[in-house]
Amino acid sequence: MNKIWLIIKREYSTRVKNKTFLLTTFLAPIGIMIFIAALTFVMSRGSDDQKNIVVIDESDLLNGEVKATNNITFSFTKDDLNQSLENYKEGTNDGVLVIAPLNDPTASKYVVNFHSDEQLALDESTRLERSISKKVRNFKLKELEISEELLSNLDTDISIAPKTVKSDKKVSSITSAVGGILGGIVGYAMFFIILIYGMQVMRSVMEEKISRIVEVVISSVKPFQLMMGKVIGVGLVGLTQITIWLLLSIALFTIGSTFFGLDASMATPSLDPELQAQAEAVLSSDSGKEKIAQVMGELSQLNWWKIIPLTLFYFFAGYFAYASLFAAVGSAVGEDINEANSLTMPIMLPLVFAVYIGVSAIQAPNSSVAVWGSMIPLLSSIVMPTRLPMDPPMWQIAVSMLSLIAFVIFFTWLAARIYRVGILMYGKKASFKELAKWIFYKG
Repeated sequence: MNKIWLIIKREYSTRVKNKTFLLTTFLAPIGIMIFIAALTFVMSRGSDDQKNIVVIDESDLLNGEVKATNNITFSFTKDDLNQSLENYKEGTNDGVLVIAPLNDPTASKYVVNFHSDEQLALDESTRLERSISKKVRNFKLKELEISEELLSNLDTDISIAPKTVKSDKKVSSITSAVGGILGGIVGYAMFFIILIYGMQVMRSVMEEKISRIVEVVISSVKPFQLMMGKVIGVGLVGLTQITIWLLLSIALFTIGSTFFGLDASMATPSLDPELQAQAEAVLSSDSGKEKIAQVMGELSQLNWWKIIPLTLFYFFAGYFAYASLFAAVGSAVGEDINEANSLTMPIMLPLVFAVYIGVSAIQAPNSSVAVWGSMIPLLSSIVMPTRLPMDPPMWQIAVSMLSLIAFVIFFTWLAARIYRVGILMYGKKASFKELAKWIFYKG
């Protein structure tokens, strides 16, 4: 045990003190924040090309008013289309918008022609269509003698209020949505963490084997001890990095909110200022505040004392199983990266398959696919955390944990058998048949 601890300490200290680790750990959150800020700035800029568009409204449908944008101004004219097009050719305008008469107030389709050699940008076209649509709607209401109040009375907000029968658990109409979103975030995070740090274990083993450092190390410790030390040491490095990222992200967001005045408009970037205004209105309205309060209430109702420890268990168990297999693959291959890719494919397939089952579990947490997926080892480390916010039965959690523990022990033993032979094997290409021989090798 002391030797394993020494290897863990060496792996951890060597990687944590590495310049690459320090740069990626402390600069990655800052880089992500800068990227998001730059993306928000670029997406909110839109087009800088200033345009003057002439509008021919033959039936005065728009009442001489179209809402201008940052780079487009609209001017109404009494000239006919031919004269306006001549002016366009002379460069006095940048396009001609023709609003044809709307003779049938019951028409479901209405086409507005825009004459120009340069087409409107997608956001400009969408914004203009929405503006005209409002005018057409008002025209139809007036022609059909329908009041706005009467029309609004036809809209009814329908919501399904779930009521439990066999339990006293409090649920609401957004319980499934909140649980599903939270489960999805956890599931995807588990997938990337297990994949990234499992691959790091494999690369570490490959590097030491190629440089032949392992030949010196293996003279003092057993191969199993070396493999366990690497798996646990890299896992602790990953845990340290994730913890620092979370703390830095919270700190950066707090600093940005305090000193740079981040508000709801930055949290909801959009090409359309009208959509941003609507989003801010929803957030500031009573209904918006009510929804936020409802979501926060749902989060507070979750059994975090069960979710957090179980999520950590599935993370460590899943990481340990996959990292052991990655270590075995790293010991079996040499410098040929293609050989490593072919051997890691069977390890990757359960991970990817688990993600797809996790997506299904978010939509239907009690379906047979989700239930069985959360109890099958190698799948359960990702699928079950997605179901935890929806409070699965304890017997399913117990079966899932016991089967995962049993398979972690089995795969660790299996990986160790491959590792002890492969780590000192040079010049021989490892195949699945060869790996099977190593498992039963009695050396």
